[in-house]
Amino acid sequence: MSKALNIAVVGATGRVGSTFIEVLQERKFPINNIYFFASAKSAGKKIEFAGKEYEVEELTENSFDRDLDLALFSAGGSTSKKFAPIAASKGIIVVDNSSQWRMDKNVPLIVPEVNFEDIKKYDSKIIANPNCSTIQSVMPLKVLDERFKIKRIVYSTYQAVSGSGFKGIKDLEEGMKGNPPTNYPHPIFNNCLPHIDEFLDNGYTKEEEKMINETRKILDRDDLKITATTVRVPVMNSHSVSINIEFEKPFEMKDIYDELSKVENLVIVDDVKNNQYPMAINATGTDEVYIGRIRRDFSTENGINLWDVADNIRKGAASNAIQIAEKIFEIK
Repeated sequence: MSKALNIAVVGATGRVGSTFIEVLQERKFPINNIYFFASAKSAGKKIEFAGKEYEVEELTENSFDRDLDLALFSAGGSTSKKFAPIAASKGIIVVDNSSQWRMDKNVPLIVPEVNFEDIKKYDSKIIANPNCSTIQSVMPLKVLDERFKIKRIVYSTYQAVSGSGFKGIKDLEEGMKGNPPTNYPHPIFNNCLPHIDEFLDNGYTKEEEKMINETRKILDRDDLKITATTVRVPVMNSHSVSINIEFEKPFEMKDIYDELSKVENLVIVDDVKNNQYPMAINATGTDEVYIGRIRRDFSTENGINLWDVADNIRKGAASNAIQIAEKIFEIK
């Protein structure tokens, strides 16, 4: 184990920020000093960590003028754009959960179980955490691409309201009481919204483009054909993704299972005779990615379908970022 580190949590009062705090304690991350930063309106709030009470500080340009090894950011793209380079300029490793740096050609985009070695290709103190749905989706894809070479991917997502933070959760809770939404453009209770993030001129949403572009970067396949439809569903937590994959090479289903079983933290739950398959209620609170309903796609020559579920706030955000830090600092 490495020495105890000095850590900053930026965006400490948000949904992901609070999960950073939970996961750091659960995983017994070696910490010497820890500091919590947020916007001016959240400054002064109290946070309990490892039996001690801390006061949230306002994030300023001088916040990183102290001895820090690591900064975990989850405070939005504009905050990361301004403050992550300041922290990095002082030699601090930044793991950023926003979309700001993901497609930057000078910044690695990392899922530890999939492409951690990519960090060595970049001279960057900033490491980007992928989009939540991308993280869980690429977990099974890398080994399959290496063995059978993926020709095309079709993503269809079923994303929980916690992906919108506390505002999304409130919309679902209030909708169950019959109250109108204040975050989404339409009610989410008893409804599905094929609309996550802003619509682009090409008809896709930013969320769909994120999944497409980030998958290509993580798999190092700029030529890969991918399409996506992302949908918000009335589920509190954990995203589900239907993934249709077409390969260039033929395969046997046993070979598919064999490759998937090699992936760390990827759990196969696939016993349909006993109604066993991944579900959001079972993934919530865990750091694994669960896959099931693995079956051949008979409509094409070399295709499969699979169902992929993970806790979007943990593995899809906070836990993935902390796992990156653990590998960088060689924490066992």
